Amino acid sequence: MSSGRVIKVSGPLVIAEGMEHAKMFDVVRVGDKKLIGEIIEMRGDKASIQVYEETAGIGPGEPVETTGEPLSVELGPGLIESMFDGIQRPLAVMREVAGDFISRGIDVPVLDREKKWQFKAVKNPGDFVVSGDIIGTVQETSIIEHRIMVPYGIEGEIVEISSGEFTVVDVVARVKTKGGEIKDLIMMQKWPVRKGRPYNNKIAPEEPMLTGQRVIDTFFPIAKGGTACVPGPFGSGKTVVQHQLAKWADAELVVYIGCGERGNEMTDVLMEFPELKDPKSGEPLMKRTVLIANTSNMPVAAREASIYTGITIAEYFRDMGYSVAVMADSTSRWAEALREMSGRLEEMPGEEGYPAYLVSRLAEFYERAGKVVCLGQDGRVGALTVIGAVSPPGGDLSEPVTQATLKVVKVFWGLDSQLAYRRHFPAINWLNSYSLYLDKIAPYIEKTGVKGWTEMEREAMRILEEESELQEIVRLVGIDALSERDRLTLEAARSLREDYLHQNAFHDVDTYTSITKQHKMLSLILEFYHQAQRALDDGVYLSRILELPVRERIARAKYISEAEMEKIDEIFAALKEEMDSLKEGGSHNA
Repeated sequence: MSSGRVIKVSGPLVIAEGMEHAKMFDVVRVGDKKLIGEIIEMRGDKASIQVYEETAGIGPGEPVETTGEPLSVELGPGLIESMFDGIQRPLAVMREVAGDFISRGIDVPVLDREKKWQFKAVKNPGDFVVSGDIIGTVQETSIIEHRIMVPYGIEGEIVEISSGEFTVVDVVARVKTKGGEIKDLIMMQKWPVRKGRPYNNKIAPEEPMLTGQRVIDTFFPIAKGGTACVPGPFGSGKTVVQHQLAKWADAELVVYIGCGERGNEMTDVLMEFPELKDPKSGEPLMKRTVLIANTSNMPVAAREASIYTGITIAEYFRDMGYSVAVMADSTSRWAEALREMSGRLEEMPGEEGYPAYLVSRLAEFYERAGKVVCLGQDGRVGALTVIGAVSPPGGDLSEPVTQATLKVVKVFWGLDSQLAYRRHFPAINWLNSYSLYLDKIAPYIEKTGVKGWTEMEREAMRILEEESELQEIVRLVGIDALSERDRLTLEAARSLREDYLHQNAFHDVDTYTSITKQHKMLSLILEFYHQAQRALDDGVYLSRILELPVRERIARAKYISEAEMEKIDEIFAALKEEMDSLKEGGSHNA
């Protein structure tokens, strides 16, 4: 360890001299309290250090020691169900050591070095292995099997491997490399957070990540391995959308990054997730969740590192062949941390004071998503889906963070304050949101037995767009200027909005809708629209059609549970029956 000394302290930025032996992005220990920091600029023998803890009380002359290693995360059994801060310090362990308020300079191991895990070897002595090969498994939770992989850069013949109970630092296998060197393999790996984990190759995402949220799955789906952003003003429901996706998205593992958000929101996640059941396994959701918490009152510099910590952990599980979803809430707070550090470094500011490299940093983050063929000889496929919330000041979507994000993501779920004020949730505006995955994943959905999905989705969107145009006419000259067919379109659009797109996140049944139920619900609304059009052609008055009792049942179809979907078929039968009797009543029923 080489050491220098502090010459300047400016909030989380510390400048030290005598650091000629250090390198960019080295982790350092600052001051007598040994606060953890990272070098972010080198000028001669002077290093600018981003300190991840409160720097009050540090003064010039105090020592600075470099570890010679970049900021890295520990990867191994013990990650799932844990809650870490922005630089992967386990909050529960820190609380045991320091109490409710984290003391500075605290140094605790990330993964428990004492706990023993049941390691089950899947390779044998004499087997040839390469980087990424799975040598054994640990049943970490009842849902997730942790696959122990050969670390990057090691390949050779296994000379020793054994099953049994081991800690994360015990040797579980030995590999003899081509050069004759013996390498010890333990269950834990370390990886620098700012460097993406390697893979064999990327493949085009074509399988949807179903979320159970009707407006998303129907109109703006995301593929497994895709990228999405959720921008919206304060109070429009960004965090609830993120929570819903973390709860119900069709991912095997979720990494939730609370980046600069309010502490009570992270508390909600912690309190809710153990009580919520995973729809597939029936186990608590925490059994497949990793939480990274860097709340708004935690040090700003650690906020900048938190999204890298989260995505590196997610890449590790992707490399095991899992489908992983990362929720970053919110990247605006992360960008604000970048802006603060950039200002303290006296860099030339870009638009609205953000650093000029904001776009490239965001692109680097989102480009780590994707569906990949993992390292190893078995050709397993893993997917990493990234969904970032953006909190533009005043809901202004033209501000730099939103615009920079839209350049790199393929799905845009634009939250609308007007919809939120009308209590329409999720408040995703269907007229300005988009998904570039629609055509790619449509064949997959059709293959699952959901016939005619694309045509239905397009027709429903056409009705909603038509409604927007008709509303303009109504505002100008009143509803009496519209023909009965146009009024029917308005009614069909209202049904789509209120009975289909509106979804109650806090209702036991309505919170999640499978793609099969979505198909039936949408079919029902469109069937009513088509039958009503035919009835109008047969001379039936619109007022009579709108009075049909079946309309109330259509509106309440969303509250029919997945186990009782035959009730939706009964509504279809009732619709046909009521429409037929209306037509038989004669032309122009008064």
